[in-house]
Amino acid sequence: MKPGIIEDAEVEPVATTLRAHRLGLSAAGGDLIAVMRQDCPVCRSEGLASRAQVALHAGGREIVVSLLHSSAEAPAPGEIGLSESAWRRLGVSEGDPVEIAHAQPLASLAEVRRRIYGNRLSEGAFSAIMTDIAERRYSDVHLSAFITACSAVPLDTDETISLTRAMVDVGERLQWSGAVIVDKHSVGGLPGNRTTPIIVSIMAAEGLIMPKTSSRAITSPAGTADTMEVLAPVDLDVSAIRKVVEREGGCIAWGGAVNLSPADDVIIGVERVLDIDAVGQMVASVLSKKIAAGATHLVIDIPVGPTAKVRGTDAADTLERALSSVAQAFGLRTRVMRGPGAEPIGRGIGPALEAQDILAVLQGQPGAEDLAHRACELAGGLLELADAAPAGEGYARARACLESGGAWAKFQRICEAQGGMRAPPVARFQQDMIAPYSGRLVSIDNRKLATVAKLAGAPVAKAAGVALQCRLNQMVDAGAPLCSIHAESPGELDYAAAYAVSDGPIFGIEAL
Repeated sequence: MKPGIIEDAEVEPVATTLRAHRLGLSAAGGDLIAVMRQDCPVCRSEGLASRAQVALHAGGREIVVSLLHSSAEAPAPGEIGLSESAWRRLGVSEGDPVEIAHAQPLASLAEVRRRIYGNRLSEGAFSAIMTDIAERRYSDVHLSAFITACSAVPLDTDETISLTRAMVDVGERLQWSGAVIVDKHSVGGLPGNRTTPIIVSIMAAEGLIMPKTSSRAITSPAGTADTMEVLAPVDLDVSAIRKVVEREGGCIAWGGAVNLSPADDVIIGVERVLDIDAVGQMVASVLSKKIAAGATHLVIDIPVGPTAKVRGTDAADTLERALSSVAQAFGLRTRVMRGPGAEPIGRGIGPALEAQDILAVLQGQPGAEDLAHRACELAGGLLELADAAPAGEGYARARACLESGGAWAKFQRICEAQGGMRAPPVARFQQDMIAPYSGRLVSIDNRKLATVAKLAGAPVAKAAGVALQCRLNQMVDAGAPLCSIHAESPGELDYAAAYAVSDGPIFGIEAL
């Protein structure tokens, strides 16, 4: 061979086929992650930098993943490690061949850049973006850019309608034979307030159809699905939901199992990290799920309070106008009902403790009258909206259903239809927070209280959370318990208790 000349016969081509290796890595939000050794010849020859978007092909399937480099022993040379979500979507087995290549540039990112510079987006632009997001083609960086661009310059009504429609179109839609399908949603931000299972039981007992799909916790100590899962299975697919609803008239299922508005689920995961919850995106998130679930009549609960998500009248007005105008564009009859948000509704904060409140209300036991009252207000509003009760008589009818035991009987049947009812667990470790002096309870910091519940382990630890022992305007004695912290490990209990007494009080007591 002549100096300076490389003859073709002596060049070894670098393979772009690797062996699949399951990492057992559960990425936040179900992100699709691949890991390769940083000294891998394929990385070097193909210029596959860390955090690059790459396309993987196996068995006729293709996914786009975020690539990370590793200097550890795993994955081994010639292997590509896959996160759990990537492993499932690619449908491979250990050692299967996987082709890797640069991902094609996403045309929809041009629309994201347009929005960054303040331009309004068309329905077609939102459709392209939501399609790519639902297919997991956007990295966290891309998602963050889109979310920020739609928050810094808020979405107008037309854009919110377009975003809602695009979210609906990229997922499944449930179809029901009835002309009236009722639903309920709370914008959240208030600990406890677990009205949904009570409302579904009342609606179904009154002969209405309410196929309720609910979320798991995003930033709270429990979502409705987390709480309901303590009492009955919630991972129902579309076929199972239909069977339960046909049999009992209602269900309380986890929405993540039925692929309704899947792009929204991806966006929410990044919004949580950024702590961004802009009105336009919130409206599209709420209504896309309800429209996809087949709802025709919807009651929306907006708690308003100084430490709730919606803190004042102006913010509530803005949100109500946005929800009503977008719902009207889809023919969805909606009633927005504002409620108190100065303190938690119910005694429990955390899946099992909230489940105990639900059972107390349905069984007519004392201890959660505020939860029973709010559930009947919302159920009554929904009965009136659906023309199942005359105006002004919905509350009385809902309360009668609750007090007669009809709602409790229906709830038990729904639980059995979903796979069987079970008892809430009880935490092994508990500690009271006590009043430092006597006086009247004048304020409760909802956000800090929710944080204590999360530090105690909720919602992952089902029995963890906080149980309130007092209410606003109640007189408390020095040394009396204000609340009890529940945890499943002593470390979590100590951590939550330490936070509870740091950086300002949770409970404001006016000394007398």
